[in-house]
Amino acid sequence: MKNIKIDFVDFWPQLDKKNNYFFNILSTKYNVIIDEIKPDVIFFSVFGENHLNYVCKKIFFTGENVIPNLNSCDLAFSFDFLKHKKHFRLPLYSIYKEYFDARKIVTNKDKDYKKIWEKKKKFCCMVVSNPNAKERISFFKKLSNYLPVDSGGSVLNNVGGRVADKLEFINNYKFVISFENEISEGYTTEKILEPIIKDCIPIYWGNKLIHKDFNSERFLNYHKFNTEEDLIKKILELNSNPELAIDMISKPILSNDRVSFEKEKEQVLERILFTLNNTKKPIAKTLPGIIYKYKKKYSNKRLFKYTKYNFLNLLKIK
Repeated sequence: MKNIKIDFVDFWPQLDKKNNYFFNILSTKYNVIIDEIKPDVIFFSVFGENHLNYVCKKIFFTGENVIPNLNSCDLAFSFDFLKHKKHFRLPLYSIYKEYFDARKIVTNKDKDYKKIWEKKKKFCCMVVSNPNAKERISFFKKLSNYLPVDSGGSVLNNVGGRVADKLEFINNYKFVISFENEISEGYTTEKILEPIIKDCIPIYWGNKLIHKDFNSERFLNYHKFNTEEDLIKKILELNSNPELAIDMISKPILSNDRVSFEKEKEQVLERILFTLNNTKKPIAKTLPGIIYKYKKKYSNKRLFKYTKYNFLNLLKIK
């Protein structure tokens, strides 16, 4: 196989550069080498600005509620439904699905759902660390007025400390409060997929277009209820009627409108290969890319004069 040198910058600290969604996809076509000095292409995210130091081809990914700037990259992956030749919708939960597969956590296949539900002895939980999601905190308190709701994260913790393994913890519960930190169309993280993976019923708030991703019959969609009282009434009904709950957790996971995870990976690889092999000049070496860099670097400083000398000098970097 042909060699390709890549690097990952501005990602979360826990990223394994040699075992992740993009590295593994590229490894099916290339002998992938991590090169932090002079890569052929970098993958970058939103946790820093080290990507500004490179003029090779750049591929952006965000799992955060951030709209990509297409002048910063040659290809962007995000949650957004943006239709552009340089953009592909890849929500964060797709990356998590790859992680779950690596841990050999299977979904919706040859399971005895009646037995699974009977083993779930606890009512509802949440595991979160962001104290600023007011809707989630409010709903937690309101639902707790009916039946005990356990919190295993740092926010409203009532189980004696933060849990070590979120998936292991939620496995014991029938329902999981699966509210996003923020609300935005298309913005869907791991919060709905994790309880589905563990055969729980997610109580979801966030992306109002969530039905385009997940089967509406497999979770409780906050946005489909007129009031929180109506939603809580439905939760209590499922809690007291095992047959209804078992029917829900046995439903297909994905929406009919969404391609399978396997097909999605094929499409992601196609877009990456097209970008690598057909884009003549990296965006960082074009005028829009150069202007983007200087606006980022000098946005809080005095107005920078875009001279021919400065543009050429910019290229004298990694």
